[in-house]
Amino acid sequence: GGDPLKPLIDNIVNGNIAGVCLFAGCNNVKIPQDRNFITMVKELAKRDVLILATGCASGAFARHEILTPQATEKYAGPGLKAVLTALGMAAGLNAPLPLVLHTGSCVDNTRAVAIAVAIANKLGVDLDKLPVVATAPEAAMEKAVSIGTWAVALGLPTHVGVIPPVTGSPLVTEVLTKTAKDLLGGYFIVELDPVKAAEKLFAAINERRKGLGLTEKAPAMEFAVGD
Repeated sequence: GGDPLKPLIDNIVNGNIAGVCLFAGCNNVKIPQDRNFITMVKELAKRDVLILATGCASGAFARHEILTPQATEKYAGPGLKAVLTALGMAAGLNAPLPLVLHTGSCVDNTRAVAIAVAIANKLGVDLDKLPVVATAPEAAMEKAVSIGTWAVALGLPTHVGVIPPVTGSPLVTEVLTKTAKDLLGGYFIVELDPVKAAEKLFAAINERRKGLGLTEKAPAMEFAVGD
């Protein structure tokens, strides 16, 4: 029995887990396949960010053996690794949970948000206060527009790894990246460099930890990450 959310909330509060990032969206021919997905997941995991993924994002991670306990051993920061290992052992896997938790197909992003809503309700805060972010590192399809604007409307900082077809308008860009933050809490982050994108999402997570009165997470220890 017990509350399945308790370990997650406790470990966000104590800092073992910095926050949560949902990876979604397709691949894009403008980017070498999977590069942004894999670069960003390693950068965020070493900073103790719990990763959820749907659809093509999960496909990218599966191709590169990121949906495995071995990836947890190799790429997770110490706090995240400890949590995933404890949960994996408790589940009788005799190994950590995978580095990325696959939460369904492209149309199942609602599942990841259902987890966030449950956490928000438990803590008695709105979604725009939680250290939860989203990214479509290689977005390509039209449906990404509706999914992305939905994530922003929910209050999530949402990264897009390609130039969206709105940046020709300073007004629209201002609304989506700045005004939305004041109004909804969520906003778009446009960043083509996957390392910088991970840093910006991590900064957004820390900003929200601070807002909740939690300790901010230090940037990850620098260590060489093998391919």
